[in-house]
Amino acid sequence: MYILYGSAISGNCWKPAFMLRQRGLPFRWVEVDILAGASRTPDFLAMNPNGRVPLLQLPDGRALAESNAMLLHLGEDTAWLPRDAYDRAKVYEWLFFEQYTHEPSIATVRFWVAYLNKGVEWSEKIAATMVKGHAALGVMERQLAQSAFLVGATPTLADIALYAYTHVAHEGGYDLEGYPAVRAWLARFAALPGFVAMPCTAPAKPD
Repeated sequence: MYILYGSAISGNCWKPAFMLRQRGLPFRWVEVDILAGASRTPDFLAMNPNGRVPLLQLPDGRALAESNAMLLHLGEDTAWLPRDAYDRAKVYEWLFFEQYTHEPSIATVRFWVAYLNKGVEWSEKIAATMVKGHAALGVMERQLAQSAFLVGATPTLADIALYAYTHVAHEGGYDLEGYPAVRAWLARFAALPGFVAMPCTAPAKPD
């Protein structure tokens, strides 16, 4: 059985949990209290020296860090990862975009505001970061005005990665009213068969 170490408040942890459920793979969720520093203990650092969740332990005991690496591993030989080389590369492109451009501004502001309660104290820093967040949402808006999902007509790992923090962007104060294509995409994704909302912490049931 897979073991997924994660935090229920984290979109990054929701990603592999969602994919495990999509694959019908049984897993055990181990909650890690990141606000209390539980990912920085010696025991956890022995598993993941980077001290972050999620961490996925495979059935053979090997461990895998980084949420998008988990998506790629779990997405092998599924419709979530296109066979066409160019389409696969476009999925990778969005995964890199999510971690380098989207997550640092969307997810980070949400964490500052909703969990650290720094909305007032860090207002200037938050406002500056939200400029970058809105730029990222604008990139998504332009693409989703042209296609139902980020890499064409069908959902891929790219959509899982970007859905994770886009759908909770409002918790950081982002207003999605000006992004109609993004809002329509969020609704399409949530209507997919087998969709499980965040948090996705309960064990998956085998088929």
